[in-house]
Amino acid sequence: MTLSAAFCRAQEALQLQRAASEPLENVRKIARAAAKAWNTEAAWAESRENGHVSAPRLRLSPLEQEEDLQDNEAQSENPDRGLSDR
Repeated sequence: MTLSAAFCRAQEALQLQRAASEPLENVRKIARAAAKAWNTEAAWAESRENGHVSAPRLRLSPLEQEEDLQDNEAQSENPDRGLSDR
């Protein structure tokens, strides 16, 4: 699912509002960082909506999944056992 620019801008505004009204500095810092991230995502969404950038693929092909699995096995700390999330 791709996010619309309008949704991203609404989330950015919500986080900026949260940053302005929050009494705790650490929460303000996190809200400002979230607003910045939503701003970046909104810019990408606007580019996609204007046809300048294609939406990213979220799923890997079966061949890419196999290659990813092999890469993960190669990076295991215990080569004789594989990864722990299996």
